[in-house]
Amino acid sequence: MSEIILQNLLSPVVLFFILGIIAAIFKSDLKFPSGLSEALSIYLLIAIGIKGGIELSHYSIESVIAPIAGALFIGIIIPIITLLILKLIKMDFKNSIGLAATYGSISIVTYGAAISFLDKSGISYEGFMNAIVVLMESPAILVSLLLLKIVENKDNPSSLPTQSMGLVHSSGSLINKEVIRESLFGKSILLLVGSLVIGLILGERAVPMVKPLFMDLYNSVLILFLLNMGLIAGQRLPEVKKHGLKLLLFGLLTPLLFGSLGVLVGSVVGLSLGGTTLMGVLAGSASYIAAPAALKTSVPEANPSIYLGLSLGVTFPFNLIIGIPVYYEIAKWIQ
Repeated sequence: MSEIILQNLLSPVVLFFILGIIAAIFKSDLKFPSGLSEALSIYLLIAIGIKGGIELSHYSIESVIAPIAGALFIGIIIPIITLLILKLIKMDFKNSIGLAATYGSISIVTYGAAISFLDKSGISYEGFMNAIVVLMESPAILVSLLLLKIVENKDNPSSLPTQSMGLVHSSGSLINKEVIRESLFGKSILLLVGSLVIGLILGERAVPMVKPLFMDLYNSVLILFLLNMGLIAGQRLPEVKKHGLKLLLFGLLTPLLFGSLGVLVGSVVGLSLGGTTLMGVLAGSASYIAAPAALKTSVPEANPSIYLGLSLGVTFPFNLIIGIPVYYEIAKWIQ
């Protein structure tokens, strides 16, 4: 185990992430132009989506139905477990919803780093796992917001017609179309789904055109992106410390709990060692793109420094350095 953690720690993507954290801690003037940061995000989303679509074209629907069901189960159950844990540590409900959506959704970059780890270790995995990423992005966000509305309406049923947040529209209908639009058609999901569908339609015919940019250069671009993420994570660390040891432990321990659950589900639905590891990585990761975008307008009372600080400042580096090899070892043990 220690050798695998050391191997992952000494990989270029992790070392450049650590370099970014060091730069932030010591207040270096190093920074990425906002346009470049946005371009790197778009690149990674398209690369993962189109590779997943091409690989998915090789499989029949019968072979992927069980992993899809497992992914949806994880997306539904993790927000519920998160709310139960946060109730025990007496976190207020709005911030609990924020964390439930964040930790129930997934980190596309953590997944990308896990792919790099498996490729470097020579471990194969199912190509349709890139499609599973898309499926696990939204369910937890929708489940969390639905739970919020159920509790709010139970506590104050007379306010139903005037609610304008979350899943309840100002007209009194159950579903707020704006929240659904943000959850399903936000930048990350739109690019992932769109590029995946394009890859699925074109199959191997797309490879000659997309390989030079979206396959051959993937790991190099990931290094640049993680350097930038290290800068952002380092800036978020002080915000996490403001909220005490309990939240810090939550950001460190729940990835192991949810990652183990993901590994177990991956094994039950028949994934390979690599696929099971990736299912654990997805379950153990936390969103800092899709979920915060939805929470910003749907649950404005939730404090971004809590759900973003934990996901980006604690859970993301933990998974990058320790979590990925740990999920791999758990997958090996289960299988």
